[in-house]
Parts: sequence; structure tokens; C-alpha cells
Amino acid sequence: MMTGDEIDAKVAQLLDLAREKYGVRAKTLERAMRKIGRRAPKRLHRQAEVIAQAHKVGHHPKLMVQVDGAAVTRAFGEIEAHLAAIDVGRRRVDRILDVLGSVSFNLILFTACLVVFLRWHEVF
Repeated sequence: MMTGDEIDAKVAQLLDLAREKYGVRAKTLERAMRKIGRRAPKRLHRQAEVIAQAHKVGHHPKLMVQVDGAAVTRAFGEIEAHLAAIDVGRRRVDRILDVLGSVSFNLILFTACLVVFLRWHEVF
């Protein structure tokens, strides 16, 4: 069974990882996951809810008995493994390539529309 202090320490560790990997500056795990949004899979959001529930009752010994310690430990492990596997440099390169790809597609489309328009008006 986990104690409230252990849960607090693990939540702080997850928040540090979220700050490092996603640049999220949140004080609670719920807010951090909300700011991460769709960049993380739904299962991680569900795992974060499990942790949030345990964190809320973490300092109340009688309520802490109701918390499934194995599920909380598994949730911490899954979220930590996902955050640790993220390559920040690769994410940045992917984002730049996405922008360049969309800009080049728009330029090609614009050029094609311009050629069609000029042919239609017999200017070209």
C-alpha cells in the first residue's frame, strides 16, 4: 500500500517529466494531462485519473485503504514509461517537417490553380 508522501513524490516526478518532454508548466497532474491533450494516448489520460483519485485521498489513512495500490503503481509505471520514451529532438524535427510539407503542398496547389486560371483566360 502506498502512502500519501510516496504518491506526492511520484506525481512530482511525473510533472517534471511532463515539463521536460512536453514543456507543460502545470502544478497538478490533471492540468498537465489536460494541457498535453491529444499528444498522449487516451489510456494515459485514464491512468492519470487513477493517480489523481489516489492523490486526492493520499493523506487520509482510512480512505487510502480503498485505493488499489497495484493499479496506482501500474498507472505510474505506464505514464513514466511513455514520457521517458519521448524524444524531444525528434518531435521538434517532425513538427518542422509537418509545417514544411503543408506549406509546399499549398504552394503546389496554388501554382496549379494559377496555371488553370491563366489557361482558362488564355493568358498563358
